[in-house]
Amino acid sequence: MIFALFNEIGIIEQLSRAMFEARLPKGVLVSHFSVLNHLIRVADGRTPLELATAFQVPKTTLSHTLALLERRGWIEMRPNPGDKRSKQVWITADGRAFRNEAIGLLSPEMSVMAQAPEMQGVDALVARLSEIRQYLDARRDPD
Repeated sequence: MIFALFNEIGIIEQLSRAMFEARLPKGVLVSHFSVLNHLIRVADGRTPLELATAFQVPKTTLSHTLALLERRGWIEMRPNPGDKRSKQVWITADGRAFRNEAIGLLSPEMSVMAQAPEMQGVDALVARLSEIRQYLDARRDPD
């Protein structure tokens, strides 16, 4: 049953990603939005290595994403005062605005979804999924 759970979550992720990316500006992916969202949700000032670890992607992959976000003016890289060899990622006012606009692009469709009978009980489901995420995050491989 655990496999079936993760299979359903994976399919939902694919469907929701396609829905979201269809509404984002050309060249912007959910992975780009996710970095901005993470910086707002967790707090900016993270190092690229911390972000790569959080997203479980190679640092080179994340560096490419950060370069795109920086070119668009959505983040800025600043020297890390605690470790002069690294940098920290800070979301800009434009990055915050874009993140909010991106969420707004989904609002009409999400409003319709919220009325669907299949979506009843989502609050309890989100709470339960959050518990599962926390469990998996705590058991994550440090490598």
